[in-house]
Amino acid sequence: MAGKASASGTAVLLVTANVGSLFDDPENLQKNWLREFYQVAHAHRPHFLALHCQEFGGKNYEASMSHVDKFVKELLSSDAMKEYNRARVYLDENYKSQEHFTALGSFYFLHESLKNIYQFDFKAKKYKKVTGKEIYSDTLESTPMLEKEKFPQDYFPECKWSRKGFIRTRWCVADCAFDLVNIHLFHDASNLVAWETSPSVYSGIRRKALGYVLDRISDQRFEKASYFVFGDFNFRLDSKSVVETLCTKATMQTVRAADTNEVVKLIFRESDNDRKVTLQLEKKLFDYVNQEVFRDNNGTALLEFDKELSVFKDRLCELDISFPPSYPYSEDSSQGKQYMNTRCPAWCDRVLMSPSAKELILRGALSEQTLMSEANVSRESGNRTSVCGAGGSAARVLTAAPTASESEEKVVTYDHIGPSVCMGDHKPVFLAFRIAPGAGKPHARVHKCCVVQ
Repeated sequence: MAGKASASGTAVLLVTANVGSLFDDPENLQKNWLREFYQVAHAHRPHFLALHCQEFGGKNYEASMSHVDKFVKELLSSDAMKEYNRARVYLDENYKSQEHFTALGSFYFLHESLKNIYQFDFKAKKYKKVTGKEIYSDTLESTPMLEKEKFPQDYFPECKWSRKGFIRTRWCVADCAFDLVNIHLFHDASNLVAWETSPSVYSGIRRKALGYVLDRISDQRFEKASYFVFGDFNFRLDSKSVVETLCTKATMQTVRAADTNEVVKLIFRESDNDRKVTLQLEKKLFDYVNQEVFRDNNGTALLEFDKELSVFKDRLCELDISFPPSYPYSEDSSQGKQYMNTRCPAWCDRVLMSPSAKELILRGALSEQTLMSEANVSRESGNRTSVCGAGGSAARVLTAAPTASESEEKVVTYDHIGPSVCMGDHKPVFLAFRIAPGAGKPHARVHKCCVVQ
């Protein structure tokens, strides 16, 4: 599937997917999900592929154990992945432990052409060479190759039993060291509560949890490395602002419970047009009259209301979003493009990175641009020597050489998977890029003095 990791660099594919729906309806959803996942892997031909899953096993985890085993076996043994001769799988399956269970699953696949791949042992503080395929599950707390934590219950007191947390691994690929963090942050428990303030109380809870993770992965216990944090952040559009914008010319009716006087519904009606209902808002209902606003031009007109990442602008970067909100899609296998009316659609699933990780990506893009320019020069020179000589052809090519942004578009892709296919209530999101040769040379010493044989 992948080409050789040589002059063109090492191809990396990072995928995040909330897969809870796949285990609630495996017969209808898993086959399509896997097909779409394999197609993206085949298109980008990665040497190193990381798949971060949240809600692994679905909501009824105990009843879904057999589906979990089948899904993992399919990923590890399918023909589509046969060229990946090494793998590491970390599954948090200890669902009986309220103190530790996160329902996170992290998969890492290494192509047969990739040499000298190392994973960090957090206990020994050394790198170990990766060989073979291994699966770790049940109690991950004792696994030295990762760090795992569940967020304290008091972070999200509204939820009786939260499964939110993170798993961190560290890798050295092509002499380049980086952390990969699988994360699942807290959701909005009520649309009505989210609408009350700007920013919402839930935004503050997510900010606290994400800040904790960033502090944890950049503390003094280990040498600092670039990091990629990708998972289900549950980031939402600023509810108050987006509702006010969508319902600018509407009047609001408040419906209260007869016994408690608690607000149970907000109804927004057009001032004219027979008082047509524009939006109905309940605890778990966001029923807007025109779903196309979330799909037109990939919904990017609404990105101005996507504000939760701005708090971390000095610590986290993201490439430009050019795909529609990743949640909440219909779980009906025949409705691949339809959103459910439970929540306002939002970009919950993201691939974020440290500033140094973004530099790594851009360096790879520029390296690829240079290779393409040199190849074009060589090709044009050979084609035109008999007409105007090498000098003329080189001048022509260099004038038309791609800009950094054009090259970046060709070798760096940030997008979603299965745009027209039901993938469950979340569309997986991926980032594909290349690590330029020599990009991690400052870390090359880990091979000589920090490796456990």
